[in-house]
Amino acid sequence: MSGQQASRRVLVVEDEWLVAMLLEDMLAELGHVVVGPVATLDDALTAVQQDGFDLALLDMNLNGQSATSVADRLADRGIPFACTTGYGRTDLDERFRGRPILHKPFGLKDLEAVIAQALPSGRS
Repeated sequence: MSGQQASRRVLVVEDEWLVAMLLEDMLAELGHVVVGPVATLDDALTAVQQDGFDLALLDMNLNGQSATSVADRLADRGIPFACTTGYGRTDLDERFRGRPILHKPFGLKDLEAVIAQALPSGRS
């Protein structure tokens, strides 16, 4: 772990299992605990309703379905999250363009930076 961030429980919402595995490995390397991963819209919506995580990494396209309903629920609950996407910022719903974005492909430093950006000031 870098020592910069406290350990967090991170919900991973990702439909590509190789990307989900990569996120799990990187989050563990950074000292975080992975919740999930979940790969479907229904499972993501269910996971968001449960407690047990500090922030989420949300793939905005789950098996061809928009994950904006998941992002809305996270925002409604006041849970910090970052969007993960293989597309550009302009492809995101306008409401979420100001959120931290983890662009695919990504590296460990990219992930660490996005987590720091997603957390409210003073919580990293």
